[in-house]
Amino acid sequence: MELAKYLIDIILHVDVHLSTLIEGTGIWVYLILFAIIFCETGLVITPFLPGDSLLFAVGTFAAIGVLDPLWLFCLLTGAAILGDSFNFAIGNAIGHTIVRHAGNRFLRKEHLDRTHRFYEKHGGKTIILARFIPIIRTFAPFVAGIGSMQYSRFLLFNISGALLWIGLLGGAGYFFGNIPFVRQHFSIVILAIIIISCLPGVIEYLRQRKKTTAP
Repeated sequence: MELAKYLIDIILHVDVHLSTLIEGTGIWVYLILFAIIFCETGLVITPFLPGDSLLFAVGTFAAIGVLDPLWLFCLLTGAAILGDSFNFAIGNAIGHTIVRHAGNRFLRKEHLDRTHRFYEKHGGKTIILARFIPIIRTFAPFVAGIGSMQYSRFLLFNISGALLWIGLLGGAGYFFGNIPFVRQHFSIVILAIIIISCLPGVIEYLRQRKKTTAP
């Protein structure tokens, strides 16, 4: 419970925590941000890490010159691409074994099922769309790997999705994050971003549930 509260606090007050991180680590913050995005996209056991909120926050710091926008864009885009590729490789190599033997302990079946349904509906475009949906973002490349999607095709969607995700979320923070109203209500804005990001997954889940319960 304490861990959950701490994670929620980090997400909702990501600007405060990021400021502290920058002050405490200096230039090493770039490596830490790279690692967070890589793990959030590359490891199916860490879907709880901040993604959208973090990108919006780093954009606001880049806008005031605390972080270099070009370095951020290149490093975080690279982290997102490498993360998805690593996740895909794990799913392709041992995904079935992981799900069969470790799924109940480390993977939540409903997350996998939800991603499978999303993938069945949108096909390869899921890799792009999932970038903007928490949890599904983490599981999509893993599921694509299990399904033995052709890697060259996956990589095309992977790169496109990463460029859009980093560009749009980071750009939103860069251009709008320091508007006085946004700064004064930063936690509310972050919460709104999370809710909007989750809506497609929730709507899809409700549709599928309605189909299964229909007479």
